Order: sequence, then structure tokens, then C-alpha cells
Amino acid sequence: MKNSSREQVLKTAFEQHLPEWFALVRRAMPWRVNRTPYRVWVAEIMLQQTRADQAAPYYRRFVRTFPSVRALARASLRDVLKAWEGMGYYARARNMHKTAQHLMNTRGGRFPRTYEELKQLPGIGSYTAAAIGSLAMNLDVAVVDGNVIRVLSRVFGVDEPVDTAAGRRIIQGFAESLLPAGRAAEFNEAMMELGALCCTPRDPRCEKCPLSAVCRACGLGRSTEYPRKRRRKAVPHKVVGAGVIMDRRGRVLIAQRRTQDMLGGLWEFPGGKKEPEETMPECITRELREELGIEVKVGELVTVVHHAYSHFTMELHAHRGRVVKGRPRAIECADCAWVLPDELREYPMGRADQHIVAALLQEDAG
Repeated sequence: MKNSSREQVLKTAFEQHLPEWFALVRRAMPWRVNRTPYRVWVAEIMLQQTRADQAAPYYRRFVRTFPSVRALARASLRDVLKAWEGMGYYARARNMHKTAQHLMNTRGGRFPRTYEELKQLPGIGSYTAAAIGSLAMNLDVAVVDGNVIRVLSRVFGVDEPVDTAAGRRIIQGFAESLLPAGRAAEFNEAMMELGALCCTPRDPRCEKCPLSAVCRACGLGRSTEYPRKRRRKAVPHKVVGAGVIMDRRGRVLIAQRRTQDMLGGLWEFPGGKKEPEETMPECITRELREELGIEVKVGELVTVVHHAYSHFTMELHAHRGRVVKGRPRAIECADCAWVLPDELREYPMGRADQHIVAALLQEDAG
């Protein structure tokens, strides 16, 4: 196909076939109604590392709890993290809280109206600024998320790894060149929906794709070979111990992670990584001495939790125990507290610690 002919076919596919397809399959999502910069911002932050169907109930709960920038800024970090609980990647929630406070302090809670100004907000990069600008303000900017990267890498047969600066520039250039003036919101949403419903990572539905006629990867029967990425390193595995320490009143000792740490601001059963030469009781004893300044006697196993994070997997062993010397104080954590078991669910925790809470309550009930 000559370049001029391919350009015309591409234009028709992206400006006619794609919108027609989107109009037929467009999902009813809560962030697609009553659009405001704030609601788009919350949705896009959630959707960065969470599938749309999984994010929807969290989104409804979050905007019901914090319906505006002002409400989010005024909330405590604990309440924000509790509303976010279960979503993972908690830095997103902490950064949103900070950005809301910044908007209140500097702009009266209002978002700026240009793409360049949006990009200058703390915690809002090019992608999120493009989403807010195009979807809530109808600015002519292209949104490039994982779905869009996958679609364009296949349509144009991009051999440059997309997780490199050069690969990202190529994809961004294609997205911007295809963006129809005045229709950025529709185009961006259609591209993201295509990647989510049709041009999927595995088993793409090429026969239903409105772009199949112009897709180089599809034409070669090599769709699943794109997007190209650099070879990933092996994911490390960690074995961790946690103490379920109880006092004579039946209260459980929990610690709050420091803001700058992974899962910062969340509460947990204190503990840490097991060293190769240690037994699990020795690990828990050492970690609680270092973290809280107490000596503990470690008892029976409560549960073992297997959990996968984005950059490592974890095997968490939770053991009951009691303090034999000292009073807990926050040494290598932000705070600590004695809490009745029935009150544990009031504290924002990561999924692994939520499993321990469930096991503990079930054990006590039995």
C-alpha cells in the first residue's frame, strides 16, 4: 500500500471506524457522568494501576466520601487511606491528599485550565494532565496509557521497546498525529476502551477491531508480539515475620509505617524481613526490638500470607506473642497503638495485614 493510500485508510479508521465502534461498545462507568476536573483526576489516578471494573466500586466510595477537592484536602490522611484500602499502590492516595491541599492553599481548590499548568501540579504528570485536560476541559491533548501504547505499537508495528524513552516518544508522536482537533475526549476514551476490550494483552479480538485493516501486527499475525519490552529481571522473593502481640486486656499491638516508606501511613502488625540464618521467632523478636524497643516472647503461628507486589513477592508468617520487657515506642515507625481486635478494621492496612486481621478474628471467634 502506497504511503498516501495508507494515510487515507488510517485517517478513515481512526476518525470514522473507531468512533463508530466506541459508540456501540462504550461501557457505563461512574466517572463518565457528571465530569469535573476533580472527578476525572480521581478516576485517572485510580486507573493508572487498576482495571476499570475493579476500580469502579472504589471510585464510587471515594467520591462519595470526598466529593470535592476541599473535602479531600480537609480529611485526615488516615481517613483517605481507609477509603483507598484495597486498591494498593497507596502512594497514589498520599499524593492525591497532598495535591488537594496544594490546590486549596494556592488556587482555592480550582484546577488550572491549561495543559502546561496542570503538569506543574505536584503528583500530576503528563499523562494525568492530558486526561484531565482532554476529558474535563476538551483540550486537544493525547492521553497515552498502557492501553493506548498497546494499540499503537500493534497498529504501527513499533519495534522499539515501549518501556524506553525512545519507544515512549514514538508512541506519543503517533498519538498526537492522530488526535482529531476538537474531539480529544472522544478519541482518547475510544483508544483506551479499544485497548481494554479488544486489543487486549493476550488473545486480542482482532476480528472485532475497527483498526484491523490498518494494523501491521494483525496483518502479520503477530499481535501478541507487541508491544516490545525490555527483558525483565527476576522478581525477588521475601520471607517476612510479623508479631501479633497481645496484652492482658486482649489488645493487639499495631504500628504505623512511616510516610516515606512503602505503604506509608498504613498500619500493620510489626515485623520485618527474615535474615537467612534466623528462625522465624528470632526474626520477629529482633524486628520488634529494633522497631518498637520491646522484648517479646513469640508463640504459635496465626497464619501464613502469600502476597505479590509489583516488584517482589512475599511470604508473611504471623505469630502470636507477648511483651516480656519494655514499653512500645515508635523507633523505626511513625506511631504505635494498642487496639482491641474488633477495632482493627477501623485502621487502614495493606492486603497482607488484612488477611492477618481476618485470621485473628476467625481464630478468636472459634
